[in-house]
Amino acid sequence: MTPRPRTIAVVGAGIAGLACARTLTQAGHAVTLFEKQPAAGGRIASRDTPFGSFDLGAQYFTVRDARFEQALAATQVGRQRWNANAVRVLDEYGRVAEAELPSREAHWVGVPAMDAIAAQWLQPLQAAGRVQLHTRVTRIEPDALDRRRWQLHSTGPEDSVHVFSGFDAVLLALPHAVAASVLRQSGLAARMVERIERVRVAPCWTLMLAFPQAVQPTLSHLGPQWNAAHSAHHRVAWVARESSKPGRSPIERWTVQASPAWSQEHLEDDAPRAQAKLLKAFAEITGIRAEPAHAQVHRWLWARTLEPLGASHLWDGNSGLGLCGDWCVGHRVEDAFVSGLELALAANAG
Repeated sequence: MTPRPRTIAVVGAGIAGLACARTLTQAGHAVTLFEKQPAAGGRIASRDTPFGSFDLGAQYFTVRDARFEQALAATQVGRQRWNANAVRVLDEYGRVAEAELPSREAHWVGVPAMDAIAAQWLQPLQAAGRVQLHTRVTRIEPDALDRRRWQLHSTGPEDSVHVFSGFDAVLLALPHAVAASVLRQSGLAARMVERIERVRVAPCWTLMLAFPQAVQPTLSHLGPQWNAAHSAHHRVAWVARESSKPGRSPIERWTVQASPAWSQEHLEDDAPRAQAKLLKAFAEITGIRAEPAHAQVHRWLWARTLEPLGASHLWDGNSGLGLCGDWCVGHRVEDAFVSGLELALAANAG
Protein backbone atom coordinates (compact mmCIF):
# COMPACT_ATOMS: atom_id res chain seq x y z
CA MET A 1 0.00 0.00 0.00
CA THR A 2 1.34 3.44 -0.95
CA PRO A 3 1.53 5.77 2.08
CA ARG A 4 -0.90 8.67 1.94
CA PRO A 5 0.71 12.01 1.01
CA ARG A 6 1.49 14.09 4.07
CA THR A 7 2.66 17.60 4.82
CA ILE A 8 6.17 17.45 6.31
CA ALA A 9 8.61 20.06 7.64
CA VAL A 10 12.33 19.35 7.35
CA VAL A 11 14.37 21.75 9.47
CA GLY A 12 17.98 22.18 8.38
CA ALA A 13 19.30 22.24 4.81
CA GLY A 14 22.64 20.53 5.23
CA ILE A 15 23.26 17.30 3.33
CA ALA A 16 21.13 15.28 5.79
CA GLY A 17 18.18 17.66 5.46
CA LEU A 18 18.49 17.88 1.68
CA ALA A 19 18.64 14.08 1.33
CA CYS A 20 15.63 13.74 3.63
CA ALA A 21 13.57 16.43 1.87
CA ARG A 22 14.39 15.16 -1.64
CA THR A 23 13.50 11.56 -0.78
CA LEU A 24 10.15 12.49 0.79
CA THR A 25 9.29 14.82 -2.09
CA GLN A 26 10.00 12.03 -4.57
CA ALA A 27 7.66 9.80 -2.52
CA GLY A 28 4.83 12.28 -3.12
CA HIS A 29 4.78 14.20 0.17
CA ALA A 30 4.45 17.98 0.44
CA VAL A 31 7.76 18.97 2.02
CA THR A 32 8.87 22.40 3.21
CA LEU A 33 12.57 22.81 3.93
CA PHE A 34 13.63 25.40 6.54
CA GLU A 35 17.15 26.81 6.86
CA LYS A 36 18.37 29.66 9.09
CA GLN A 37 21.30 30.53 6.79
CA PRO A 38 20.98 32.37 3.44
CA ALA A 39 22.18 29.23 1.62
CA ALA A 40 21.94 25.47 1.95
CA GLY A 41 24.77 23.06 2.66
CA GLY A 42 25.70 23.27 6.33
CA ARG A 43 29.35 22.24 6.60
CA ILE A 44 29.43 21.55 2.86
CA ALA A 45 30.41 25.18 2.67
CA SER A 46 32.57 27.22 0.30
CA ARG A 47 33.66 30.84 0.52
CA ASP A 48 34.55 33.01 -2.45
CA THR A 49 37.45 35.48 -2.23
CA PRO A 50 39.30 37.59 -4.83
CA PHE A 51 41.94 34.83 -4.88
CA GLY A 52 39.56 31.91 -5.43
CA SER A 53 37.24 29.80 -3.32
CA PHE A 54 37.90 27.91 -0.09
CA ASP A 55 36.12 24.76 1.09
CA LEU A 56 35.99 25.83 4.72
CA GLY A 57 34.02 22.82 5.98
CA ALA A 58 34.15 19.34 4.48
CA GLN A 59 37.29 19.04 2.38
CA TYR A 60 36.19 16.10 0.25
CA PHE A 61 33.75 13.21 0.33
CA THR A 62 33.91 9.46 -0.09
CA VAL A 63 31.37 7.22 -1.81
CA ARG A 64 31.08 3.92 0.04
CA ASP A 65 27.28 3.52 0.03
CA ALA A 66 25.68 2.56 -3.30
CA ARG A 67 22.67 4.75 -2.54
CA PHE A 68 24.90 7.81 -2.27
CA GLU A 69 26.46 7.01 -5.64
CA GLN A 70 23.00 6.63 -7.16
CA ALA A 71 21.87 10.00 -5.78
CA LEU A 72 24.98 11.78 -7.06
CA ALA A 73 24.66 10.20 -10.50
CA ALA A 74 20.91 10.78 -10.78
CA THR A 75 21.23 14.48 -9.99
CA GLN A 76 24.37 14.93 -12.10
CA VAL A 77 26.25 16.65 -9.32
CA GLY A 78 29.41 18.37 -10.54
CA ARG A 79 32.26 16.39 -8.98
CA GLN A 80 35.79 15.28 -9.77
CA ARG A 81 38.32 13.05 -8.11
CA TRP A 82 40.96 14.96 -6.16
CA ASN A 83 44.51 13.63 -6.18
CA ALA A 84 45.02 14.62 -2.55
CA ASN A 85 48.01 12.32 -1.92
CA ALA A 86 47.29 12.88 1.76
CA VAL A 87 50.28 12.09 3.97
CA ARG A 88 50.72 12.10 7.74
CA VAL A 89 52.86 14.83 9.27
CA LEU A 90 54.42 13.67 12.53
CA ASP A 91 55.40 16.86 14.32
CA GLU A 92 55.94 20.61 14.24
CA TYR A 93 59.06 20.10 12.12
CA GLY A 94 56.98 18.92 9.17
CA ARG A 95 58.41 15.39 9.15
CA VAL A 96 56.29 12.98 7.14
CA ALA A 97 55.58 9.37 8.13
CA GLU A 98 57.12 7.77 5.05
CA ALA A 99 55.76 4.32 5.89
CA GLU A 100 52.17 5.56 5.65
CA LEU A 101 51.21 5.59 1.99
CA PRO A 102 48.39 7.83 0.73
CA SER A 103 44.96 6.22 0.81
CA ARG A 104 43.81 4.59 -2.42
CA GLU A 105 40.20 5.42 -1.64
CA ALA A 106 38.79 8.03 -4.03
CA HIS A 107 38.60 11.55 -2.63
CA TRP A 108 35.82 13.43 -4.42
CA VAL A 109 35.23 17.18 -4.44
CA GLY A 110 32.35 19.24 -5.72
CA VAL A 111 33.06 21.38 -8.77
CA PRO A 112 33.49 24.33 -8.94
CA ALA A 113 33.40 24.08 -5.11
CA MET A 114 32.17 21.69 -2.44
CA ASP A 115 28.87 23.52 -2.04
CA ALA A 116 27.92 22.49 -5.61
CA ILE A 117 26.33 19.35 -4.14
CA ALA A 118 23.97 21.30 -1.91
CA ALA A 119 23.14 23.83 -4.62
CA GLN A 120 22.24 21.04 -7.06
CA TRP A 121 20.01 19.21 -4.57
CA LEU A 122 18.33 22.40 -3.38
CA GLN A 123 17.39 23.66 -6.84
CA PRO A 124 14.23 21.56 -7.55
CA LEU A 125 12.88 22.21 -4.05
CA GLN A 126 13.50 25.93 -4.42
CA ALA A 127 11.95 26.00 -7.90
CA ALA A 128 8.81 24.43 -6.43
CA GLY A 129 8.65 27.13 -3.74
CA ARG A 130 9.28 24.61 -0.95
CA VAL A 131 12.29 26.29 0.70
CA GLN A 132 12.34 28.88 3.48
CA LEU A 133 15.83 30.36 3.84
CA HIS A 134 16.76 32.92 6.53
CA THR A 135 14.28 31.08 8.76
CA ARG A 136 15.33 29.82 12.17
CA VAL A 137 12.86 27.42 13.79
CA THR A 138 12.75 28.08 17.53
CA ARG A 139 9.81 26.04 18.80
CA ILE A 140 7.48 23.19 17.81
CA GLU A 141 3.98 22.92 19.21
CA PRO A 142 0.60 21.37 18.33
CA ASP A 143 -1.21 23.20 15.56
CA ALA A 144 -3.67 25.76 16.92
CA LEU A 145 -6.37 24.60 14.47
CA ASP A 146 -5.70 20.86 14.46
CA ARG A 147 -4.02 19.35 17.52
CA ARG A 148 -3.09 16.24 15.54
CA ARG A 149 -0.65 18.34 13.52
CA TRP A 150 2.32 20.59 14.27
CA GLN A 151 3.16 24.23 13.85
CA LEU A 152 6.58 25.88 13.89
CA HIS A 153 7.55 29.19 15.44
CA SER A 154 10.41 30.89 13.62
CA THR A 155 12.44 34.06 13.42
CA GLY A 156 13.73 35.63 10.24
CA PRO A 157 15.59 38.74 9.03
CA GLU A 158 15.35 41.78 11.32
CA ASP A 159 13.84 39.60 14.04
CA SER A 160 10.64 39.01 12.11
CA VAL A 161 8.44 36.28 13.61
CA HIS A 162 6.36 33.78 11.68
CA VAL A 163 4.32 30.66 12.44
CA PHE A 164 4.13 27.86 9.87
CA SER A 165 1.33 25.37 10.50
CA GLY A 166 -0.37 22.23 9.26
CA PHE A 167 2.48 19.69 9.40
CA ASP A 168 1.88 15.98 9.89
CA ALA A 169 5.55 15.46 10.77
CA VAL A 170 8.55 17.57 11.75
CA LEU A 171 12.04 16.24 11.00
CA LEU A 172 15.04 18.02 12.51
CA ALA A 173 18.24 17.80 10.45
CA LEU A 174 20.21 20.03 12.79
CA PRO A 175 23.42 19.84 14.83
CA HIS A 176 22.77 17.61 17.83
CA ALA A 177 22.92 20.43 20.39
CA VAL A 178 20.57 22.65 18.38
CA ALA A 179 18.07 19.83 17.89
CA ALA A 180 18.11 19.07 21.61
CA SER A 181 17.60 22.75 22.41
CA VAL A 182 14.57 23.06 20.09
CA LEU A 183 12.95 19.96 21.55
CA ARG A 184 13.72 21.01 25.11
CA GLN A 185 12.28 24.49 24.62
CA SER A 186 9.23 22.91 23.02
CA GLY A 187 8.75 20.50 25.94
CA LEU A 188 8.79 17.55 23.55
CA ALA A 189 10.42 14.14 23.10
CA ALA A 190 12.22 13.88 26.44
CA ARG A 191 13.57 10.43 25.58
CA MET A 192 14.99 11.69 22.30
CA VAL A 193 16.65 14.59 24.10
CA GLU A 194 18.16 12.19 26.62
CA ARG A 195 19.72 10.15 23.81
CA ILE A 196 20.97 13.23 21.95
CA GLU A 197 22.70 14.57 25.04
CA ARG A 198 25.02 11.55 25.06
CA VAL A 199 26.43 12.59 21.66
CA ARG A 200 29.76 14.44 21.67
CA VAL A 201 30.82 16.63 18.77
CA ALA A 202 34.01 18.72 18.79
CA PRO A 203 34.33 22.26 17.42
CA CYS A 204 36.85 23.30 14.78
CA TRP A 205 38.68 26.51 14.01
CA THR A 206 39.44 26.78 10.27
CA LEU A 207 42.07 29.06 8.73
CA MET A 208 42.05 30.08 5.05
CA LEU A 209 45.25 31.43 3.43
CA ALA A 210 46.08 32.76 -0.06
CA PHE A 211 49.55 33.33 -1.54
CA PRO A 212 49.09 34.92 -4.99
CA GLN A 213 52.87 35.23 -5.44
CA ALA A 214 52.95 31.47 -6.11
CA VAL A 215 51.41 31.82 -9.59
CA GLN A 216 54.44 33.64 -10.98
CA PRO A 217 55.96 31.83 -14.01
CA THR A 218 59.03 30.78 -12.02
CA LEU A 219 57.13 29.43 -9.01
CA SER A 220 54.34 26.89 -9.46
CA HIS A 221 53.65 26.44 -5.76
CA LEU A 222 54.98 27.03 -2.27
CA GLY A 223 56.01 24.57 0.38
CA PRO A 224 55.80 20.78 0.40
CA GLN A 225 55.20 18.43 -2.53
CA TRP A 226 52.07 16.93 -0.97
CA ASN A 227 48.62 18.47 -1.38
CA ALA A 228 47.09 17.44 1.94
CA ALA A 229 48.18 16.08 5.28
CA HIS A 230 46.79 14.67 8.50
CA SER A 231 48.80 16.41 11.17
CA ALA A 232 49.98 15.36 14.62
CA HIS A 233 50.78 18.98 15.49
CA HIS A 234 48.95 19.82 18.72
CA ARG A 235 47.13 22.74 17.08
CA VAL A 236 46.36 21.35 13.63
CA ALA A 237 44.62 18.19 12.43
CA TRP A 238 44.47 18.81 8.68
CA VAL A 239 46.05 21.03 6.01
CA ALA A 240 45.14 21.07 2.35
CA ARG A 241 46.26 22.95 -0.74
CA GLU A 242 42.93 24.22 -2.07
CA SER A 243 44.47 25.14 -5.41
CA SER A 244 45.32 21.47 -6.03
CA LYS A 245 41.63 20.55 -6.22
CA PRO A 246 40.18 20.18 -9.74
CA GLY A 247 38.20 23.08 -11.16
CA ARG A 248 39.76 25.64 -8.80
CA SER A 249 41.70 28.85 -9.27
CA PRO A 250 45.48 28.21 -9.68
CA ILE A 251 46.39 30.81 -7.04
CA GLU A 252 48.10 29.05 -4.13
CA ARG A 253 45.56 28.66 -1.32
CA TRP A 254 45.57 26.55 1.84
CA THR A 255 42.92 25.50 4.32
CA VAL A 256 44.04 24.65 7.85
CA GLN A 257 41.71 22.84 10.25
CA ALA A 258 42.57 22.87 13.93
CA SER A 259 42.55 19.75 16.08
CA PRO A 260 39.41 18.97 18.11
CA ALA A 261 41.25 19.33 21.43
CA TRP A 262 42.87 22.67 20.54
CA SER A 263 39.61 24.02 19.09
CA GLN A 264 37.77 23.12 22.28
CA GLU A 265 40.47 24.65 24.47
CA HIS A 266 40.45 27.87 22.41
CA LEU A 267 36.73 27.93 21.62
CA GLU A 268 36.25 31.43 23.04
CA ASP A 269 39.40 32.98 21.56
CA ASP A 270 38.77 36.01 19.39
CA ALA A 271 39.37 35.56 15.67
CA PRO A 272 42.72 37.43 15.44
CA ARG A 273 44.21 35.37 18.27
CA ALA A 274 43.08 32.05 16.77
CA GLN A 275 44.33 33.15 13.35
CA ALA A 276 47.79 34.06 14.62
CA LYS A 277 48.25 30.77 16.45
CA LEU A 278 47.09 28.66 13.50
CA LEU A 279 49.22 30.64 11.05
CA LYS A 280 52.30 29.90 13.17
CA ALA A 281 51.42 26.18 13.24
CA PHE A 282 50.85 26.19 9.46
CA ALA A 283 54.35 27.63 8.93
CA GLU A 284 55.87 24.98 11.18
CA ILE A 285 54.11 22.14 9.35
CA THR A 286 54.59 23.28 5.75
CA GLY A 287 57.71 25.44 5.93
CA ILE A 288 55.78 28.25 4.21
CA ARG A 289 56.75 31.43 6.02
CA ALA A 290 55.71 33.94 3.38
CA GLU A 291 53.13 36.53 4.38
CA PRO A 292 49.69 35.57 3.02
CA ALA A 293 47.78 38.14 0.99
CA HIS A 294 44.58 36.80 2.48
CA ALA A 295 44.00 35.24 5.90
CA GLN A 296 40.66 34.53 7.51
CA VAL A 297 39.33 32.19 10.18
CA HIS A 298 35.96 30.56 10.73
CA ARG A 299 34.78 28.78 13.86
CA TRP A 300 32.57 25.72 13.57
CA LEU A 301 30.85 24.98 16.87
CA TRP A 302 30.03 21.40 15.88
CA ALA A 303 32.40 19.80 13.40
CA ARG A 304 33.77 16.34 14.22
CA THR A 305 31.72 13.63 15.91
CA LEU A 306 33.59 12.04 18.79
CA GLU A 307 30.77 9.92 20.20
CA PRO A 308 27.91 9.34 17.73
CA LEU A 309 24.33 8.43 18.50
CA GLY A 310 24.89 4.87 17.31
CA ALA A 311 21.81 4.75 15.06
CA SER A 312 21.24 6.30 11.64
CA HIS A 313 18.31 8.42 12.88
CA LEU A 314 15.58 8.81 15.48
CA TRP A 315 11.91 8.53 14.51
CA ASP A 316 8.68 8.45 16.53
CA GLY A 317 5.83 7.46 14.25
CA ASN A 318 3.20 8.22 16.90
CA SER A 319 4.18 11.85 17.27
CA GLY A 320 5.61 12.42 13.79
CA LEU A 321 8.92 13.72 15.14
CA GLY A 322 12.31 12.66 13.84
CA LEU A 323 15.99 13.59 13.86
CA CYS A 324 18.92 13.00 11.54
CA GLY A 325 22.43 14.27 10.90
CA ASP A 326 25.99 13.06 10.41
CA TRP A 327 26.36 13.01 14.24
CA CYS A 328 24.08 9.99 14.32
CA VAL A 329 26.77 7.75 12.81
CA GLY A 330 29.96 9.76 12.20
CA HIS A 331 31.16 12.99 10.62
CA ARG A 332 31.49 12.28 6.90
CA VAL A 333 29.36 13.84 4.16
CA GLU A 334 28.23 10.32 3.36
CA ASP A 335 27.12 9.78 6.97
CA ALA A 336 24.86 12.83 6.72
CA PHE A 337 23.34 11.55 3.47
CA VAL A 338 22.65 8.07 4.86
CA SER A 339 21.10 9.51 8.02
CA GLY A 340 18.77 11.81 6.09
CA LEU A 341 17.83 9.09 3.63
CA GLU A 342 17.00 6.52 6.28
CA LEU A 343 14.92 8.98 8.32
CA ALA A 344 12.98 9.79 5.16
CA LEU A 345 12.36 6.11 4.49
CA ALA A 346 11.14 5.61 8.06
CA ALA A 347 8.86 8.65 7.90
CA ASN A 348 7.49 7.58 4.53
CA ALA A 349 6.61 4.17 5.95
CA GLY A 350 4.74 5.89 8.78
